[in-house]
Amino acid sequence: MIRKLIAAGVLIAAMTAPALADPIEGNWKTKSGETAAISKCGGAFCVKLTTGDHAGKNIGKMTGAEGKYSGTITDPKKDKTYSGSASISGATMKMKGCVLGILCRSENWAKM
Repeated sequence: MIRKLIAAGVLIAAMTAPALADPIEGNWKTKSGETAAISKCGGAFCVKLTTGDHAGKNIGKMTGAEGKYSGTITDPKKDKTYSGSASISGATMKMKGCVLGILCRSENWAKM
């Protein structure tokens, strides 16, 4: 009887627990020191700068899950958009932007 009550309690707790956010969601410190906020937008994740000279500018849109994402990323200084990808390992996200899929630049962002 006690086992059934414990099992029922665990099941209820699991059903009522809030859903965990995707690892890409949150605030990230970019290589240049600005803060980028990543949040859900429709069926994707939007990247918006919240600090620096380009605060308020949307600089990317990614889809994916479980630490692997792809989409577009914009260099706000050059105002050029590239094919992008992101991979997350712990509190580090490796952002990569490419032109024609061969000329690529990467940088690491840190979760805040």
